Amino acid sequence: MKKLNKKLAAVDIAECAMFAALMVAGAYIKIPFPVVPITFQTVICVLAGLMLGWKKGGIAMAVYCFMGVIGIPVFASEPYGGIYYVLKPSFGYILGFILAAMAAGLVKGKEAKSPLWRYFLAAAVAFIVNYAIGIVYFIAVYQLNGYEGLGAAVVSNVLCMPKDIVLCGLAAVLAWKVNPVIHKQKIKLKEPDKENTVQTEN
Repeated sequence: MKKLNKKLAAVDIAECAMFAALMVAGAYIKIPFPVVPITFQTVICVLAGLMLGWKKGGIAMAVYCFMGVIGIPVFASEPYGGIYYVLKPSFGYILGFILAAMAAGLVKGKEAKSPLWRYFLAAAVAFIVNYAIGIVYFIAVYQLNGYEGLGAAVVSNVLCMPKDIVLCGLAAVLAWKVNPVIHKQKIKLKEPDKENTVQTEN
């Protein structure tokens, strides 16, 4: 049983690390756009919640956020990291990633074979959470810093939505297809330990 717990813990850590790494990659794969660059981080965040669950998905996003705040250059725009990044209007989206991943996992539920509509609903809720937090934070910091052109800046945020809506929908389909396969692999991981336990008892 101890070996099984260690295996599962190692898998959990690896999954969280993988999605944190994907967020870093997503930050560097970006399309130039006024004020806020277009990245693929929102869809990775949604996938984290749908595939890892609310707890591990949130942890993976929190690890990514922490990496950037302590100075590791993992964010999408200059200065790419550091505590002062919290004063950037776009930092709200990074905070939003944590709650969005958790929202996706909570709405999707623990069942690996949840219906497709639940995956779509979870992705939609995560999308709304991320943008709600991101835009509110964006407006607050924008006004606090006394920047001009708030209306145009908010519009540039809104223009990113269609791309993320489509990608979140694709993420829902991908997670719906892949999750049952991953679930079966985890069951197989447990089976050898169960057999060993039975043999030991005999």
